[in-house]
Formats: sequence, C-alpha cells, structure tokens
Amino acid sequence: MPQRLNLTALLVDEYDTAIDFFVEKLGFELRDDTALTDGKRWVVVAPHGAASGLLLARAVGARQRGAIGNQSGGRVFLFLETDDFARDHLAYTQRGIRFVEKPRHEPYGIVAVFEDLYGNRWDLIEPVTVTR
Repeated sequence: MPQRLNLTALLVDEYDTAIDFFVEKLGFELRDDTALTDGKRWVVVAPHGAASGLLLARAVGARQRGAIGNQSGGRVFLFLETDDFARDHLAYTQRGIRFVEKPRHEPYGIVAVFEDLYGNRWDLIEPVTVTR
C-alpha cells in the first residue's frame, strides 16, 4: 500500500466545544468519538467525503495548552479545498466564521484566510482545477 497522510492532530481545549465548531460551523462530519482512559477521547472530524481528517486532541499540560491556536506560529496551518468558494464563503460567514481577509484571486485559485475557534489560520480555497 502506498503511504498517505490520514490524520492531522489539532490541539483543542475541550472535545465537545471543538466538535460543535467543526460539525455545526464548518459542516464537517463526526467520524469517531471513542472514550479512552483518563478522560481522553479519540475524536475524528472531517469534511464529508474527504479521505483524511482531523484528530481533535485535548491539550494536556502547560506546553500543549500554550500551543492551542498557534500550532503553525501564526501562518496558515490547514487548507480546506472546495469546489464552490462562493457557496462555502457565504455559508461560513453566515455561521459566524471570521475571515481575516477578503477573497482574492491567485494563480492557483480563489482563496481567503479564516480562523477556527482557537485562532488557527486556514485557507478556504477553490483551486483553478480541482484535482482528486
């Protein structure tokens, strides 16, 4: 089997708050929510139909808590690809998602940066040619 990235861990402060944001605000699906030991859970969310997803990892200790919302040092951390930028930009705006810039056209597609509930920066992007 060829290698592939499956999950990206995203530090969160509390599981249910993060699930609510990703499911209700971004429209992701909750793929797994399994109780583990010591109050930990295996929580996976992903866009509908996506091959990969996010593992919502509750931060433990001061170092991890300090990294919530800043996992990439203030740069765009995650890239959410869409086949209809206008539709998703409008829906996210109506659901209270904070875009930190206006949509712009780049050689690679239409893009705008938004922040998740912790301040991590994401690109919402409709590529010039959607490749699968």
